[in-house]
Amino acid sequence: MPELISQSIKRHAHVETPLGQCTLSYEARFLRRKLLTTDAGQDFLVDLEHTESLNHGDAFVLTDGALIEVRAAAEPLLEIKGQDLVRLAWHIGNRHTPCQIEADRLLIQPDHVIRALMAKLGAQVREVVEVFIPEGGAYGHGRTHSHAH
Repeated sequence: MPELISQSIKRHAHVETPLGQCTLSYEARFLRRKLLTTDAGQDFLVDLEHTESLNHGDAFVLTDGALIEVRAAAEPLLEIKGQDLVRLAWHIGNRHTPCQIEADRLLIQPDHVIRALMAKLGAQVREVVEVFIPEGGAYGHGRTHSHAH
């Protein structure tokens, strides 16, 4: 078992001098118990009470109080642009697909069905590699797949 253990997280930590940083994809930022490695190669164990959705800028709090900053990794995404971005966003949301909403574009994880739908609706879709920070759910930050109230 690694020497470094985290049993809690600090939201929006934006640590000036973290012990380390851990860059994770969107999917990897959803965890409860997992052995992770900092960007510098230091292993640490995350052992949280509940499964958590972590965001860029959160931090793992180690048992000694030190912090390891969470960074969002660049990953393959689909960039969607079009005349009626609100309508396109509605169709994406109607399929409970995580979506990063910006003023002039939407970003989603690669999905051939939604890509075809967007093209059918007149959107311009292209592959990009960027950090993915989708909108949080309606009942708090984090993933949108739960309907628990």
